[in-house]
Order: sequence, then C-alpha cells, then structure tokens
Amino acid sequence: MPAAPLPGPRQRYPGEFVLALVRRPLEFLPALARDHGDVAAFNIGPQPLVLLSHPDLIRDVLVTHGRRFHKGRGLERAKILLGDGLLTSEDELHLRQRRLAQPAFHRARIAGYGDIMALYAQRRARDWTDGAELDVSAEMAAYTLAVVGKTLFDADIEAEAPEIGEALSTAIATFNFTVMAWGELLLRLPLPITRRFRRARARLDTTIYEMIARRRASGDDRGDLLSMLLLAHDTEGDGSGMSDVQLRDEAMTLLLAGHETTANALTWAWYLLSGAPGVEAAMHAEIDALADRPLGADDLARLPYTRAVLAETMRLYPPAWIVGRRALDGYDVRGYRLASRTVVLMSQWIVHRDPRWWPDAESFQPERWLPGGSASDPGRPKFSYFPFGAGTRVCIGEQFAWMEGVLALATFARRWRLRLAPGHRVEPQPIVTLRAKHGMRMVAERR
Repeated sequence: MPAAPLPGPRQRYPGEFVLALVRRPLEFLPALARDHGDVAAFNIGPQPLVLLSHPDLIRDVLVTHGRRFHKGRGLERAKILLGDGLLTSEDELHLRQRRLAQPAFHRARIAGYGDIMALYAQRRARDWTDGAELDVSAEMAAYTLAVVGKTLFDADIEAEAPEIGEALSTAIATFNFTVMAWGELLLRLPLPITRRFRRARARLDTTIYEMIARRRASGDDRGDLLSMLLLAHDTEGDGSGMSDVQLRDEAMTLLLAGHETTANALTWAWYLLSGAPGVEAAMHAEIDALADRPLGADDLARLPYTRAVLAETMRLYPPAWIVGRRALDGYDVRGYRLASRTVVLMSQWIVHRDPRWWPDAESFQPERWLPGGSASDPGRPKFSYFPFGAGTRVCIGEQFAWMEGVLALATFARRWRLRLAPGHRVEPQPIVTLRAKHGMRMVAERR
C-alpha cells in the first residue's frame, strides 16, 4: 500500500509560515502540532518540513535511524560562526572530533571541575549588593563563560567576559537572519547586521587563536581540553592531529555551547524560583543542611532537590528548544512518505509541555523529578524529555552542564534570593537557544 500524503496546512500561502516561524515559533509550532497531530507538514517555499511531536518518532529519527539524517538548516548555517566543530560536522569528521574531545568530559575529569564551578559562583555572589537590581541573564552568562574558559582552556577570561559575551550575543542575534532562504546571500551584502556579525566573529576569533598560539608556543600540557586537543592524534583514524583551524572550530563551539545553554537554564531557574516561594524554601532547606564550606562535586548527591529544580526548569524552558534533521533519502513515518531532503523538526518546547506525558504540564513542579514522581513513571516515553538531544549527536557536555547548574544554583542560593524586578517583561526568545528576550531584571535580597 503506498504511503499517504503528508498532513498539514500546505494550502496556505508560504509567506505566512516564514513570518510565523520567525516571529512567533513558540506559538506557531505548538498550534501546528495541536491541529495536525504528531506528524504535521508544511512548506517554506520549495523546502518541505515536517514537525514530529511524539517521543517514539523522535527516538527513531535521532537514534534508531540516526544515520539516515544529517543536521538541519540551522546547524548548516551555524558554520558561518562555528566552522566544522562538533555541532556542525557530519559523519566521519564528527566521529573523529568527538573521539578527540571525549576524554575532557570523562566523569572523573568533570568531577575535578566542580571546585572551579563553585569557586567562580562564590566569587560572583560576593560582588552582589543587597537590594541591587541585576540583569541575571548577563550575570549568569558572565559566570558560565568564565567557568568554560578556566575549565576547558585554563584561561582566565573573566575580565573579558562582558566583551566576549557581547560578541557572542551579536553573533547569535544574526542567527534567525541566516536560516532564511535568502540569508546566505544577504550575509554577503554590507548591511549593518552583517557588519556587526563579522566584527563579533573577528573578536571571538582573536581570543581563541591567541589561546591556541600561546599554548602551542609553551608546549605545556595543563590537562585541560585545549591541551588534549593539541596533543591528541586520532589512533582510530589516520593518526593525525588537529590544525589551528580545526582547533578554532572546536574551541568556538565549546565556548558557545558550554556557556550559553547553562546560562539560559540558570536564568530561567531564578525566574521560576522567584514565583514559587514554596519550591525556593525547599531548595534553601536542602542547601542550608550542608556543611558551611565551599561546595564541590561530592555534594551533588546531597542536592537531589536542587537538581530537580534544574531538571524541571529545562523541561519548561529547554535551552535547546528545537532540533532539526534533514532526511538523506526517502523516509516513512506512520504511513507517510518523507521525500529526500525533507527537514524534520522536533521541539523540546512542545514535547516537554505535552500533557500526555506530563500531568499539569504547564506548572513548575520539581517534585516530579524526585523518587516516585511522575518523571519516573515507567509508562512515560523516554524521549518525552530530551534537553541534551540524543544519539551520536547527544551533547558531549551533558554531565558538565548538570554539575555546573546544580553547584551554581546551590552556591548563589546560599547567600541570595532573587525577585523579579517590578514591571520587568519576561518573554522567551527562541533563536539558537531559548534566551530571555529582554534580559532578566531581578532584585537581589541577602538571605
């Protein structure tokens, strides 16, 4: 029996989809899923797209049949900033680069990063003033950028964090512009947005190439990621190491991915905690029960509720809010036939809030992640929660992010509670990651 035509609102003028996807994707895509179910198709110009919203279908694309897909349009265009790093490379190059980077994220090595994560949080918390209004999104971005710089590159870039962070923000803000069909062409024109992007990329390249040059000149093995990548040879491949350009691409990828996503998760956690005093009190009680000393990796087992706060935050506000893959050839899904080069979209924002898998799905309930909570329900599909992706492209820094997020929440919350500033407008901004569009103005209250 031949596959059926794909369901979806193909009869509507494609321009409407372009505008809706760019301006209101967190409204448009969930509505599409509600109207057309777990498989919904539409076109943007000549490009066919399919939105999959069932965990089992997502598992099949990311894991079971992962080799039949390549990254989607977004990550293809991200090469203008990231080059051929772990996020953007494919097939053998991706596997090779992942093999070379993997040792830096071994569980034992990540445990050694815990002290730095807590120390940097403690230092930043000391600079806050009781009653001061802070942009918590900027504070968390500066903190996570400093942690990545120190742990992965053994570089103290805390003083440069505002400038580097601004360059990253500029580059990320260009992203929606680049994924449009005409984006690549427009980037070649001397428009204000393209000039800002080129300046931002040059600023980031300067920092990264300087780190590489200093390390090559010294020949030091500091045991960090940069040393590992400089010294590594692909023993399972051709035995070669990385060029400066390859090192730059991996460093840029990890600098961006290693701080941006965790900073966003922490920002949304403080926002959710400010509106949930009972949750905040339970987290404070857990943290206050620990000995009065700097925290570290050994304390993670004593912070299950704090971890649950982070897990629930990433359910409601997943830093990576959507995943895209491009079919390499024809692919059947529930009796429908996807043509070659169809882009498949899978949104954490949609699936994480689906009431089929999450009772009272829109509410902030960290308790669901504790033993006996709904998150441990054996009937809940595994891929109803996938904040770090899955398959061969699962985030290499997942354990790093969990440790940093939990230790940061606990360390900051020891001294401070944060309250949303009166009148501040909170609006998610879904670009590469899920940012707070207007920042997150909050008032610091000393505990």
